[in-house]
Amino acid sequence: MTLYFYKVYEPYGCFSNFSAHPIHLEGYEWATVEHYYQAHKFVGTEEEYLMAVIRAAQTPEEAAALGRDRDRQIRLDWDQVKSSVMRQAVLTKFLTHLDIQAILLATGEQLIIEDSPTDYYWGCGQDKTGQNHLGKILVSVRHEIRQRLTAP
Repeated sequence: MTLYFYKVYEPYGCFSNFSAHPIHLEGYEWATVEHYYQAHKFVGTEEEYLMAVIRAAQTPEEAAALGRDRDRQIRLDWDQVKSSVMRQAVLTKFLTHLDIQAILLATGEQLIIEDSPTDYYWGCGQDKTGQNHLGKILVSVRHEIRQRLTAP
């Protein structure tokens, strides 16, 4: 069976990067995974100051808009590191918030798909042919948490 998620207010909305589940990473509190992810586009760039601006954004939508601004120069290695940045944030989110960790674990072995109609990298896209990297990260995080819980 396959589990689809997308909007925060829909079933399994806690799987969204926009869900209001703060994470603590690198000495900072990030309001959402989206804040953390978007800010890390600017690590080591001339516009690294934007990390603090994005961290302070009032909403994940605002954080996303700042990080997606095509007039900004993102780090040159972004395509190589973006998946590991996302995975670290998602793992931290589900290790921090035990209520949503339980929801993730309760999905059993179901395939998890971000049902984004526009994102063909992180989601499945409108025609469901996208790469679904966020869903794959969630499945990987689910597996890792299970291993941690059963380790001696």
